[in-house]
Amino acid sequence: MIAYAIESAQKSQLFDRIIVSTDDAEIAQIATDYGAEVPFLRSSKNADDYSTTSDVLMEVINNWSDNNELPDWMCCLYPTTPLLFPSDLSNAFELYQSTDSDVVLSAVAFDFPIQRAFELQENNHVRLREPEAISKRSQDLEPTYHDAGAFYIFNTKVFLQSNSLWSGKVTAIPLPAERVQDIDNPSDWDLAEYKYQLLHTND
Repeated sequence: MIAYAIESAQKSQLFDRIIVSTDDAEIAQIATDYGAEVPFLRSSKNADDYSTTSDVLMEVINNWSDNNELPDWMCCLYPTTPLLFPSDLSNAFELYQSTDSDVVLSAVAFDFPIQRAFELQENNHVRLREPEAISKRSQDLEPTYHDAGAFYIFNTKVFLQSNSLWSGKVTAIPLPAERVQDIDNPSDWDLAEYKYQLLHTND
């Protein structure tokens, strides 16, 4: 799967270096076979289920070895993005430049208005989060978005100062739902394969 992310990065023609962070020798070999760099293996402290993206990025930055000069901006691209188009990265970078943003992240709309959300209380009794929204047509409710988990383009200096991808001026670029799929289990993988087939039917 990581090959799709590497190829998207390459085809976007945005990057001087494509670095893969992993603690797995097999993944490292696949990454280098597809043209990425693996200058070091990820430390064990940043390779468990509790490590954050910021922790991993900080380790990459601390291991940077290009005349000790960090780039003004970087991009964190997740490996589970087989549906991403290279143009998504290019468009995000254009947005990063044109809006003077510190971070540009991928977003996707919730597939149902969150204003209609409710909580299940004791005995599964329902408590509406926004009772006033229940009488409105769903198409009249304002769309809301969440992080699509595809990439972050960020100002390196701002990130180093805050150790966060949510600092400074954060801007989102929406992606269509058919090009976003969180992949955490086999069912997610099946959905991603289905979406991929739909996207590439005429290839």
